Amino acid sequence: MYEQIARNRRASWLLMGIIVALFALIGYVFGLAWTGEQAGGLGLLGVFGVVAIAWSLVGYYTGDKMVLAVSSARLVTHADEPRLYNVVEEMTIAAGLAQPPAVYVIEDEALNAFATGRDPAHSAVAVTRGLLERLDREQLQGVVAHEISHIRNYDIRFATLVGILVGIIALVADFFLRSTFFGMGRRRGGDSSGGGLMMIVALLLAILAPLAAAAVQFAISRRREYLADASGVELTRNPLGLARALHEIAGDTGRLESANRATAHLYIANPLRRQHTGALFATHPPVDERIAVLLKMAHVGPEALGAPPGGSGAPTPDAV
Repeated sequence: MYEQIARNRRASWLLMGIIVALFALIGYVFGLAWTGEQAGGLGLLGVFGVVAIAWSLVGYYTGDKMVLAVSSARLVTHADEPRLYNVVEEMTIAAGLAQPPAVYVIEDEALNAFATGRDPAHSAVAVTRGLLERLDREQLQGVVAHEISHIRNYDIRFATLVGILVGIIALVADFFLRSTFFGMGRRRGGDSSGGGLMMIVALLLAILAPLAAAAVQFAISRRREYLADASGVELTRNPLGLARALHEIAGDTGRLESANRATAHLYIANPLRRQHTGALFATHPPVDERIAVLLKMAHVGPEALGAPPGGSGAPTPDAV
């Protein structure tokens, strides 16, 4: 378990470094292609850095509110949902956090949950009505522990910053392509072979960089899901509880209506059930692989999962 936690933390920071390096490369190459000078490349890199900081501040302070609003999540109290609230408080104590996150419920029959916020003091956990009604207490503890782990590991902040950087890369690349297409880019010595080559490199980077950044973003999301699984087990000391919960979630064929592509990576399992993506652009690791890791932690086999959830059989590609 601890080896899994350490490995996924290292992988996440390595992938974050790749996005930052890609961001810096874009700024330098675009500036150099436009001006034909080293100073132009460094200058545009500086401009990009300022924009990234400003945008990060906006996302840092308002991102969680926007996510909860878009997800149609409703704030609840202990009086509204005592079982859920008690489980959140239990996992908060186990995680060593000073205060529990705000608790939200999404009135939807699909089985899912997510965490958001900027730090443990400004965080929230949201679960669907279907998950509350269909999971037993041990399964609910596993799901909540997974989400509390996202908060304790600062995945919520990590995901926000990565998403902002990826968004800036996409916007800058789109602006460069449009400005080049309409002849706005000017380069000294633009007729030289060196200048022409640099412009070609910049154009290729503008096309490929957003795709590469998105692929890295989803890779980070997948590593962080494995990390939250392992960290959640650290809180509950019960890997089978989360394994059974994921098994039940995987067997759910419902689609969460309030979810969209911008928020899908936040959930414990892909809420867009009918969306097929390649491995590079998958928002979540396969559920069956996550379950296999958890069963290995519990030193049990697949038979410990019991009967197929809802009679739906083993997890299907649509469910992962």
